Amino acid sequence: MHTSRFTPSRLTLFCSVATLALVTACAGPPARNDGLVIAPVESRYGPEYGRVTNIETVVTSERSSGAGAVLGAVIGGVIGSQIGGGTGNVLATGAGVVGGAVAGNQIEKRNKGDHEVYRVSVRYDNGRTAQFDYERIDQLRVGDRVKVEDGKIQRL
Repeated sequence: MHTSRFTPSRLTLFCSVATLALVTACAGPPARNDGLVIAPVESRYGPEYGRVTNIETVVTSERSSGAGAVLGAVIGGVIGSQIGGGTGNVLATGAGVVGGAVAGNQIEKRNKGDHEVYRVSVRYDNGRTAQFDYERIDQLRVGDRVKVEDGKIQRL
């Protein structure tokens, strides 16, 4: 009697690992945050000078790291593999992996929450404007003369 290389348990394991690899590949690296969240493309000719024209508070959402999706996929796959037998078991495992990944990602996003940043608008001496998002702005005020270099605003 000839036996197949892919028994239901091996097929389940293969589908779980393949889906987990796919979910993990889709998850980007966590955003690096050194106080500067967003910055426009800077001039390649050195610092630029201008004035702060506006400062407003903006609510931003944190990006998820993907860890919640991975953990959810593993848990969902394990739970799904306990359901049914044969082809139904494989389908339940796949659905558990995908459903767990989606649920885990949403839970991670909800737990991270939103936070506020300061959006600083600068009008350069050449008339061009740019916006920068910072977690703190110290004593920076509208009307201040500034130098912008490497995405950092320095009050003059």
